[in-house]
Amino acid sequence: MTIDWWTLGLQTVNAVVLVWILARFLFRPVSRILAERQAAAHAALDEAEAAREEARAARDTAQRETAAIAAERAARIARAQDEAAQEKRRLLDEARAAAEKARAEGMDDLARLRATQERDLSVEAGALATDIAAKLLARLPDEARIAGFIDGLAEAVAKLPETTRAGIAGGGPVTLRSARALSAEEQAQIAQRLGAVLGTPPALSVETDATLLAGLELETPHAIVRNHFRADLDRIRAEIADHE
Repeated sequence: MTIDWWTLGLQTVNAVVLVWILARFLFRPVSRILAERQAAAHAALDEAEAAREEARAARDTAQRETAAIAAERAARIARAQDEAAQEKRRLLDEARAAAEKARAEGMDDLARLRATQERDLSVEAGALATDIAAKLLARLPDEARIAGFIDGLAEAVAKLPETTRAGIAGGGPVTLRSARALSAEEQAQIAQRLGAVLGTPPALSVETDATLLAGLELETPHAIVRNHFRADLDRIRAEIADHE
């Protein structure tokens, strides 16, 4: 077998040229394309990872915002409940205060009404007692309506201060009221008894006052001495009213 070295050399050169051509016009563009596609794939993967990270961040942010909103809502509900409870307590306190005030006012009104009724009853009782006393005294002799009160009037005058007694004795006429018209004998008896306690009989100006019912009343510029049924009834009514 004979080797054709020229043919072999040419084929070798052709192979080298073919390899050079392939390397220059095929392998390099393909490698560049592959590198570009690989880079694009890596970029897409990076973008996808960035999008996932962004989505995760957005999700975390949304979760935090949701939790914050829920917490704020719970806080608002708690504040509203607390304010409602405070308002309820305030309204209850106002209602209790109003009820207590109304009760106190009602008690005051009741007390005033009771006091008014008691005063009215006292006045009616006094009027009734006066009527009863007048009817009873009307059945007594006229002498009893005066004679039984002369000594008591003199005793009351005797208890006055000395200066007051001196003013009665040395002054002008003093008013003597009687439950009925006095006889001359009764006037003289009264003047005598008063003169005994005053040292000298006073000048008397006699008046008749049927409202006294029975008894006498001596009025001077310095004192009034009462010894009659009406004064006794007035005193009794006052004592009953004070006791009540």
